[in-house]
Amino acid sequence: MTNAIAYARVSSREQEREGYSIPAQRKLLSGYARSKGFSTKREFIDIESANNPGRKEFTRMLRLLETDDTCRIVLVEKTDRLYRNRADALAFEALIEQRGVEIHLVKEGRVISKESRSQDKFMHDIHVAVAKHYVENLKEEVKKGMREKAEEGIYPGRAPIGYRNNPATRAIDVDPERAPMMKRIFELYATGEHSLITLRKTVFHELGLRLARSYFETILKNRFYLGYFIWQGIEYKGNHQPLIPAHVFDQVQNVLAGRNKSKHRKHAFAFSGLLKCAHDGCTVTAERQKSKYVYYRCSYGRGKCSLPYMREQEVSDRMGEVLKDIYVPEAVAETIVASLNSDRARAESERQKLIEGSQQRLAALRTRMDQMYEDKLDGRLMMSSGRER
Repeated sequence: MTNAIAYARVSSREQEREGYSIPAQRKLLSGYARSKGFSTKREFIDIESANNPGRKEFTRMLRLLETDDTCRIVLVEKTDRLYRNRADALAFEALIEQRGVEIHLVKEGRVISKESRSQDKFMHDIHVAVAKHYVENLKEEVKKGMREKAEEGIYPGRAPIGYRNNPATRAIDVDPERAPMMKRIFELYATGEHSLITLRKTVFHELGLRLARSYFETILKNRFYLGYFIWQGIEYKGNHQPLIPAHVFDQVQNVLAGRNKSKHRKHAFAFSGLLKCAHDGCTVTAERQKSKYVYYRCSYGRGKCSLPYMREQEVSDRMGEVLKDIYVPEAVAETIVASLNSDRARAESERQKLIEGSQQRLAALRTRMDQMYEDKLDGRLMMSSGRER
């Protein structure tokens, strides 16, 4: 008997849990294999969307086809079960041309192989294009639906802490358990007596709520608690109930702005942080006396020290005496400049790498989020329309 591979797929866990689609596909492929005299050597089953390349079992199937010469036939229900993106279609085209692989599309009654008629290949390409168009159109419809939902004042995402999504009404309700906690967080921080670190500790001891320090800042800046939300870069007035009064929210923003200001020294001293005591190795610190005289002294980190107080002018004169005899040859100066330029270029290169890495991770996250929305809605739309899964 001729060996064959069976491949089945559904887009989401919801479809898998319904318990019909995968067994139905396996039964169809098994019956087809018997009728053609094929022996099913392996089965590959994916529970994920075919929109993006990289499905786990699909990739394993490709590797088997690339390495096992005893198995050249792939059985699948129809085109969009196998792929809905051009990259996967091209991967199979290469296997068909280079390894003699055959795709048996059972429901479509078509076999795609190297010897297939041009009409069959053309129709297959059309099915691939239709499958891809379906996904792209669904994505557009999802985005349009979410934008319309946002324009109606309904946040089309997961509600922040203090609220909860109501699946029955598709609205966002106040969480009676956690809403008071959010109000207390804003009240505590609005007093100006807390940093984010002390706020985190106080909230944990007072309310038993443990959150990351950075998440507190996210909460305190979130205008959702004021009755607004941002979707795709646009702020909308939500129809959910505000938790925080406007004057409290504004006070919190003022406190945050004050704490985020750059910290400046009250006095700028010329040699601050540059000198160490010759007696005990402690840092030499500076202080201003009578509002106009600057003196340097040992910081007494190891106890009383015999280093006398020195006026800033005296320190400046002594530093000048030391520095005036220093001569830097031109070649050395050029080497120093070249080294600084090299360090600057290296730092800029590292910065660009970090930016590119962050952008790649962000793109990957956005892709995963889009895929999650597509898979979820794909399942619901198929259920409502009675389409076969």
